[in-house]
Amino acid sequence: MIKNYLKIAFRNLTKYKFTSFINVFGLTVGLTCCLLIFTFILHEISYDKFQPNADRVYRVTRIFNNQQTGAVSLNLSTVAPPFGPLLQNDFKEIEDMTRMYPNNVTPLKYNDKIFNEQKVFFADDRFVDFFDVKMLRGNPQKALSEPYSVMLTDETAKKYFGDEDPINKIIKINPSGTYINFKVTGIYKPFPSNTHVHPEVLLSFSTLNDSLVLGENDLKTDFGNNSFFTYIRLPGNYDSKKLIAQFPAFLDRYMANQYVGIKPSKATSLSLQKLTDIHLRSHTDYEAEVNGDISRVYIFSAIALFILLIACINYMNLSTARSTLRAREIGIRKTVGATRKEIMAQFLSESVLVSWIAMILAFGLTSLLLPWLNKVSAQNLDINILLNWKIIIPIIMVPFIVGGLSGIYPAMFMSSFKPVKVLKGFLKTGSGNISFRKVLVTLQFAISIILIIATAIVFSQMRYMQHRPLGFDREHIVTLPYPAALSDKFESFRTDLLENSNIKNAGRSSRIPTGRLLDASNASMMSGDTLAPIKADIKMVVCDHDFIPTYGIKMVAGRGFSRDFSTDTSGFLINEAAAKVLGFKTNEDAVGKDFGYNGRKGKLIGVFNDFNFESMHQKIVPLVLFVPRNPDFFGRVSIKIAGSNIPAALSHIENTWKKYLPETPYEYTFLDENFARLYEVEERQKSLFTTFAFFAIFIACLGLFGLSAFTITQRVKEIGIRKVLGADVTTIVALLSKDFLVLVFISAVIAFPVAWYFMNKWLQDFAYRISMPWWIFIMAAVVAAMIALITISFQAIKAAIANPVKSLRTE
Repeated sequence: MIKNYLKIAFRNLTKYKFTSFINVFGLTVGLTCCLLIFTFILHEISYDKFQPNADRVYRVTRIFNNQQTGAVSLNLSTVAPPFGPLLQNDFKEIEDMTRMYPNNVTPLKYNDKIFNEQKVFFADDRFVDFFDVKMLRGNPQKALSEPYSVMLTDETAKKYFGDEDPINKIIKINPSGTYINFKVTGIYKPFPSNTHVHPEVLLSFSTLNDSLVLGENDLKTDFGNNSFFTYIRLPGNYDSKKLIAQFPAFLDRYMANQYVGIKPSKATSLSLQKLTDIHLRSHTDYEAEVNGDISRVYIFSAIALFILLIACINYMNLSTARSTLRAREIGIRKTVGATRKEIMAQFLSESVLVSWIAMILAFGLTSLLLPWLNKVSAQNLDINILLNWKIIIPIIMVPFIVGGLSGIYPAMFMSSFKPVKVLKGFLKTGSGNISFRKVLVTLQFAISIILIIATAIVFSQMRYMQHRPLGFDREHIVTLPYPAALSDKFESFRTDLLENSNIKNAGRSSRIPTGRLLDASNASMMSGDTLAPIKADIKMVVCDHDFIPTYGIKMVAGRGFSRDFSTDTSGFLINEAAAKVLGFKTNEDAVGKDFGYNGRKGKLIGVFNDFNFESMHQKIVPLVLFVPRNPDFFGRVSIKIAGSNIPAALSHIENTWKKYLPETPYEYTFLDENFARLYEVEERQKSLFTTFAFFAIFIACLGLFGLSAFTITQRVKEIGIRKVLGADVTTIVALLSKDFLVLVFISAVIAFPVAWYFMNKWLQDFAYRISMPWWIFIMAAVVAAMIALITISFQAIKAAIANPVKSLRTE
């Protein structure tokens, strides 16, 4: 019987080519979208799970609280250097510990080759074994044990050494202002893409003892330099909460001299974060790399399910639409003794067969489209992730599940035909059947309208972020790193820059707009005769006198820093938000007041306008600017150039850079590019969302095509009679379209509140966001109606222009 079922299934596929093509094509597109999304999701949830003992590895994190209010002011994924050894010494349940220290942009030089490397980390000698680094050359136990040792990825090594053997070669590295000779002791494979950090250069941790880098005392006693990624491994089945509960006493024990008049555990706290949770569930203020988001996984999982559901509904509608073509076949089968179960088995086998054909085609399309998905998602997805036996077995079951879900209703529907009636040519489907199909199409278009609304809101929010005034002039600003070697000669460097008419200004700062405001200290205001601490968190940026004019930041009260006033080196500038939390009724009231911050005292000499220093995910926070006594606190140089001749300006900056820093690679970025990078994740999400929404709507149109074909087939004689009585094509098309447009209206009523709820939650991630305009919802319904009308019109016009004689001659 199974052989007979398959033979009939193939015959029907070839006999009704157009309907079969739409069936197979709809399921293929739906399954391809699901496989692409599934590949993306599998990659996202696989981060760091390949690491040895990944389920027992934790990252130590640190939270800072405002000492006056207790509110969280900073949440870091890094901690101070003493914590790692102290934790391992005090808590015997910690089996192993390793630390990494990011060195940010670092110049490397070998002979005449000199480059800035972005992913440079100091790592201790336990790191290689702790994270099972795949060594290609060198001894993994000793590669990072000696000071001034360096390990490189094979790609990085090839960039400097070409075909030479790099082991034991000397390469010059400038970790903090001075080139130091490092010996290459190991070559390793780059970390897999599904890792939360990707170091390309690993320097031995013991090198940090050198005073040219950090210094031995800093590693042992500095609780303020919270820049160290610290990982621990706990025993199997150990409850990490037990260890976390002991951290307050640990902090009070070792940091009592760090805080005056307050327990350290009240001002700061330590916690543990599972290694496998970092990529999707960690949203600290500082991460090694941009992480993913578990909510994004949920969103795309829902889209995949929606697309699969729409594809199944599409198949149901198309199968029942052609039921009249197979009514006599079913009648004859029943007449010769076929039971209803056997008829259902036949149609279910056809459905599963179609699903298998679609799945095979979908696998081929998935492999072809993965390069596109990698480009859009900035991932390194591989079709092999689907070929793991734990994954391939559920995938093999998908055609049976999809075939069963898609075919069960058509099988039950068509197996219910009465043989006496169908053999006489009387096939009348009950209203309940039509209503069920209408419910399915309503569901399809409700999903489609939700996706249209979501896509429109995502586009509107992205446009809003790109065009909203930021409060400063970001056009034509070039940013450069600020190496320590530039400190003593910056004024000459700046003078040479400004000699060119294409350079308008240049200023230095510890951070630049688009960066995170992570630095903060205690602030105080005059109370009576003394400065008293205030209950507010105020972030800080150190800058020179030219930072404000370079960025075109407006002073709303007082003045900016000026070289004409020597006292400005101890003065402060605050933004409007800071003036409010400090209790000033007007901005002018703040000017001239005594103020203390970061251990220094001075006057508030001006108030500048609130501007978006960070991305629009963050609110504008209170901010103070001051000129540092040590120029080493600067981190970036910002150069304002004229827009009339950008190539000439860039050329002059490069020549000036090479004049003063011949051994430091010249690299620049435009501030606009930095802003674009802030929203790369959202841009990628928008592209993926739009693409999959389009396919979902396209498959929904196929479903509507199926229902319109079914309904119009049932009304062929009615259309013929209406034409004989004088109805024109327009009237008939309007009559046939009316019922479907009602379905679209019902779909919109269902979709509007659902779309509003979920998109409102999505917008909560942005401190500055659009208000969802009502017209987007109306527009989505109109677009859905137009799509439906175009889809229906194909069948309606075809039926309206048909010769009525052909439809009535059987009467």
